[in-house]
This record gives sequence, structure tokens and C-alpha cells, in this order.
Amino acid sequence: MISLKSEKDLQMMREAGKILAKIMQELQKGITAGISTGEINRMAGDLIRREGVKSAFKGYRGFPGEICVSVNEEVVHGIPGERRLVEGDIISLDLGIEYKGYFSDTAITLPIGEVNPRTKKLIEVTKRSLLKGIRQARINNHLSDISYAIQNYTESQGFSVVRQFVGHGIGINLHEEPEIPNFGPPNQGPRLLSGMVLAIEPMINTGGWECETMDDGWTVVTKDRLPSAHFEHTVAITPYGPEILTS
Repeated sequence: MISLKSEKDLQMMREAGKILAKIMQELQKGITAGISTGEINRMAGDLIRREGVKSAFKGYRGFPGEICVSVNEEVVHGIPGERRLVEGDIISLDLGIEYKGYFSDTAITLPIGEVNPRTKKLIEVTKRSLLKGIRQARINNHLSDISYAIQNYTESQGFSVVRQFVGHGIGINLHEEPEIPNFGPPNQGPRLLSGMVLAIEPMINTGGWECETMDDGWTVVTKDRLPSAHFEHTVAITPYGPEILTS
């Protein structure tokens, strides 16, 4: 059952989204060549505690970090550790928080210094694909209209869409129905209704869409080891159109 949020729920989720956006903006300021992913995790934890909220990820199904930090060919769920960023890397930061019983989720991919033109385009296309998906998050559209918009644009630009991992509903739980694939035909799935809140999150690969999970049980990498990018917003469907809660 897809839950519909009341106006009170939406207000609480707006507050959660605003706090999360602030944390992510502050965190980005400290991302430079030479920093380790573990140091990024500590920075995220400090910012989370400063805001008086909880990490949605730490301890979730045993995940050890405050934040998922994925570098280059790592698609999602990267465990923070000793790896240090170097010029030319790209890094995806995926962060969720719990605020007074409500969840919010966002992700961004950043270049570390100068990156090659193909990788720079990967980041730009992934970000734009998210916005194209969000534009379809409107009352009476079908869920798969979001999926189709993301896939259609991404593939037109010469990149591929990850199949194994998808977006999701969000609210009083980090993951709620519905699942939101980033691929598929339009006009499929449930109609979108006012009060739905969705975490829309395209994961886009430079090469093929196939991925595999590393021996740590968490870190997902591209099968061809080419770079991947990830962007995400928590979005409310309202009578006035999609409302991005994490910007």
C-alpha cells in the first residue's frame, strides 16, 4: 500500500528535507583531494549530530557508516574507510536522516578537481535525468512516467541506467512503497496522487548497466569498472506540481 501523507506529515518532511539539504551543502565544502572516505564519514556524523538528527543509514541492516561514499566505479552503498580521493576522481555522497520520526534522503556526485570530459558529461547527464524524472512526478501521471523520462534522456546521451537498484517511497520509514525503477515504458504502474512522497534516484553508468556487489556485502560496482554517478532528491507530489524537499 502506497501511503499518502497528511499536511502535517508533509510539513515535518519539509523540515527534515531542509535540514538534510543544509547538512549536504556543508559537507560538500570539505570534499577535496587527499581526504579519506572515512574522514568524510566523520564530518557527516558531526554535522548530523550538530543538527540534532539521526543518520538513517548507520546500523540500517548492519551498514557501518553514517553516509554511503562511493568513488568512481562504485555505484552505491560504498562503505567509508581509508581510501583517499585523488585529482580526477568522482565521488557520490548518499545521505539520509531521521527527524522526529520522519525520513529524508538525498545524493549528489561531485568531481574532484578536473575530470575527463566523458566523466564530466556523466555527472551532468545524471543530474539532468533526475530533474527530468522529477518533472513527471505530477498528479495523474503514472509511476513509470518518471522511469521512462530518466531512461529515455540518459540513453539518448550515450549512458546506461542501473537496473538492480531503484528509488522508493519515503516517510515514516526510510524505504516505503512504491519502488521507482529508473527504466521502463511510460504509462505503467499506479497513478500518482497528491500526498505521495518519493525518493527519486537515478544511478547512471558510463558503460554497461550491469553491476556486482563486492565481498564486503555492500559496495556495488559497475561490472566493467567504468565510472558511475548518482543523484537523488526527496520529492512530494502536490496539487501545485512536484515539490523538492531536499533542495
